Amino acid sequence: MNKASRSDSVRGGGGATGGRTTVVETTKKPVRQSVPLGKRLTSGRVYLGALIVLVWGLGPFYWMVVTALRDPEYTFDNTPWPTHVTMENFRNAFDTSRGNDFGRALGNSVIIGLATTVVALLIGIMAAYALARLTFKGKYVVSGLILSASMFPVVVLVTPLFQLFTDLGWIGHYQAMIIPNISFVLPMTVYILASFFTELPWELEEAARIDGASRFQAFRLVMLPLAAPAVFTTAILAFIAAVNEYLLARLLSSDKTEPVTVAVARFSGNNPLVQPYTAIMAAGTIVTIPLVIMVLLFQRRIISGLTAGGVKS
Repeated sequence: MNKASRSDSVRGGGGATGGRTTVVETTKKPVRQSVPLGKRLTSGRVYLGALIVLVWGLGPFYWMVVTALRDPEYTFDNTPWPTHVTMENFRNAFDTSRGNDFGRALGNSVIIGLATTVVALLIGIMAAYALARLTFKGKYVVSGLILSASMFPVVVLVTPLFQLFTDLGWIGHYQAMIIPNISFVLPMTVYILASFFTELPWELEEAARIDGASRFQAFRLVMLPLAAPAVFTTAILAFIAAVNEYLLARLLSSDKTEPVTVAVARFSGNNPLVQPYTAIMAAGTIVTIPLVIMVLLFQRRIISGLTAGGVKS
């Protein structure tokens, strides 16, 4: 018997055992290491900060839903959970007898948002690809001008746009809101997609060109499918930005073309001197919940699209 056997065995003498050696296996219990106090405090600060951001972001939305479910007579009740629950506010939001046409405003917002998103993507994808993959004179000047366009405050453009669209006879038509929205959304579209196209491997495009594809075919058949996450992310962000626009829509729309942002601001109730807060909150809930659901369902694609191209391999 070697040394390892002798150290792990117990010898029995005489009797029934007859001097046999019984081996007893010993198992070492893992030593549980304690987490340092500093690391625990750091982790606690991280969770506390995340909780504060969560409450800060979702607090107004939660209060909007609570108010939307509350009876109008208890509008200013400060109870932090739904009390005197009723669905009457949601019916009032779609009631046209008071001069509100929330259903048509929803349709107008979808039309404006989709048109803005489609046109911005068609132009933005081409512009982003050209800035990322082509070499031409004034490339960085063009890129700087596109990004600087997003810095102009909307209020500066109100007067010239109103005068221009009045001369063209576009006031109260969809194009009066779609075209300015495209100019606001396009810089973001180009910025996100250009950063993504820049990091795509050139070898894939070169291989397609060697196989006989033109530059446009290589872009359409090879590069564009690879950019699907970034395109999807840009489409969602562009649609949300177009739907949320208020200032120009308030001045350039009519009763037939106003989006939900304008319609909700113009809500009226039974008493013209009393603002129908509960109906307004119900309308805001109806508008917000689909966007929240869409973002939650596609959050992985959105995050992958925003972070794509962020790290150079």
